[in-house]
Amino acid sequence: MLAAGQQEKAFNEIVKNYSERLYWNVRRMVGSHEDTDDLVQEIFIKIWAALSSFRGESQLFTWIWRISVNESLNFLRKQKVRAALTFQSITEMEERRIDSDPYFNGTEAERLLMKAIAKLPTKQRMVFMMRYFDDMKYEDISEILDTSVGSLKASYHFAYEKIKGELKENF
Repeated sequence: MLAAGQQEKAFNEIVKNYSERLYWNVRRMVGSHEDTDDLVQEIFIKIWAALSSFRGESQLFTWIWRISVNESLNFLRKQKVRAALTFQSITEMEERRIDSDPYFNGTEAERLLMKAIAKLPTKQRMVFMMRYFDDMKYEDISEILDTSVGSLKASYHFAYEKIKGELKENF
């Protein structure tokens, strides 16, 4: 628990130390720069609101990432509902978003990788991105997603195999 005067200082440190990593974590999940900016603001609002109740029972990093993951999952659920209401495939929507993103400056191979990742089920996508891009330990991912390490290893393996198969089709 933080004293009243320490909360603002702690929050400013969190913003300073985690903004960029948080942005890229969310960006890989949702695909769009504009959606990512909105979500990161929402995440920092949630962090601010909950900071006074942070008890230190988990690492600060995993606590922040759990908030980030929950907000990203909520966003993705809403996207699925929007896609269903417009009779579109969520995968097609995500692929279109990747193709039309003016901020994407990667190679064609990176674009294909992002499209392959977008096709993964949500849990596999989360696990793959935290492990592959953020090089997180399975134990930390386990704490963030509240899932066993064994289950995470299986999810990562299945995601890896699906992505590998998808990329082989395109090369």
